[in-house]
Amino acid sequence: MVKLIGKILVSICTHLSPTLGCKVIYFIKFRKRLNLKNPIYFNEKLMWLKLNNYNNNKIVWSCADKYTVRKYYKEKGVSEDNLTKLLGVYNNANEIDFSVLPKKFALKCTHGMGFNIICEDKDKLDKNKTIKQLNKWLKKKFGYDSAETHYNKVTPRIICEEFIENEENEFPIDYKIYCFNGNPSIILVCTDRKEHYQTIFYDLNWNKLHLRNGESKKEIEKPKSLQEMISISKKLSKEFPFVRVDFFEYKGKAILGELTFTPAACLGKYTKEASLELGNMLDLK
Repeated sequence: MVKLIGKILVSICTHLSPTLGCKVIYFIKFRKRLNLKNPIYFNEKLMWLKLNNYNNNKIVWSCADKYTVRKYYKEKGVSEDNLTKLLGVYNNANEIDFSVLPKKFALKCTHGMGFNIICEDKDKLDKNKTIKQLNKWLKKKFGYDSAETHYNKVTPRIICEEFIENEENEFPIDYKIYCFNGNPSIILVCTDRKEHYQTIFYDLNWNKLHLRNGESKKEIEKPKSLQEMISISKKLSKEFPFVRVDFFEYKGKAILGELTFTPAACLGKYTKEASLELGNMLDLK
């Protein structure tokens, strides 16, 4: 109930003013005021960047869109081999012809985060429930609840992509590369995505970094396609002061996911030292 009230409050404030929405959601999360006049820490700088650039940047709007970002990838010379296969694009869920889809697939709304349905067996999928849920998501203005109004500039659609899993028939590991002013710098690795979600940071030489408390103690093997991921990240990040380029690896190949401009809605939990270090890496000039 408390979280719901907070979300409603943030939505109302963001409707009135994106800046006010950012200040409210930041205070709810950290119990302190957001410094936009002289931002120092990483989350503060991301908030400033969102309000002063990304909310009014048409390239960002296009790249935040899970469908139109594919055009940007191709313009930057990314090979089709580095993209998941696109199985369909729909203006609403009633257009989906499930009979032509494979047994496994992924349905995603293009205008926000978390609007995903991962189907591992089409025969067991409740299609009516799926259609209802997708159409409900399409009507939602995601950017108001999280004070990320650049998502409200995205045309709500549904895409269907091929289902990707590793050799053990599990969700593949996510590799999320933080790029500062066109320079890939650190990698957030996300494992056990299905049940026990865990994260840990590495540098580009695959040394562990301690950037926040509660990180996984696992030793994650360096992906075979790491250099390919870094090379693609350089191509895609040159346009932006900050962007996170998301990948997973499939059969030794780097496969692009999304471009994320405001990770964790600019509310990521880092140690104070790491927050300052990351903030120093982000040059707002």
